[in-house]
Amino acid sequence: MARGRAKAGAGSGGRVPGVRLVQKVSSTRTFARVAPHVIPALDRAVHRLTRGKVLLSARMLPGIILTARGARSGLERRTPLACMPETAPAGVAGPQSWILVGSNFGRTDHPAWTANLLARPDARINWNGEDIAVTARLLAGDERAEVWKAAVAFWPPYVTYQQRIDREIRLFRIVRR
Repeated sequence: MARGRAKAGAGSGGRVPGVRLVQKVSSTRTFARVAPHVIPALDRAVHRLTRGKVLLSARMLPGIILTARGARSGLERRTPLACMPETAPAGVAGPQSWILVGSNFGRTDHPAWTANLLARPDARINWNGEDIAVTARLLAGDERAEVWKAAVAFWPPYVTYQQRIDREIRLFRIVRR
């Protein structure tokens, strides 16, 4: 299946004014300390209040709400995430797969949702108000290298995040079940 990618800001129909400023700010260490506590909480609240119709961070980047079972607890965990939708084959409506980047805003630890997907790859996403059953797969080797190039072209701050940490940022492809 041919895979494509969306441009940053495509979640709102094209390039968003101020995207370069947001990229610059999101590359700072201060943003990495503050954003994980603020952005997901705002996303969850607005998404819930609008019954799945609005995800604030998706005004800048395409986004999903990932619902995955906890690796240890088995409890459902809902996590708002930026994503990189991949182009659907001709004649198919909407993306059939998405790339998730476990950058954790350039913080030292892998985000918890990545451990959850490694332990339990079957999950659900909410994409533009639609609930979709998905399966996740950690990318490795040449496939990961190719997707990483696309990811940094899509959102350049990923380069800064990777330079700041010792771990390799996990990349997942999630596909409709």
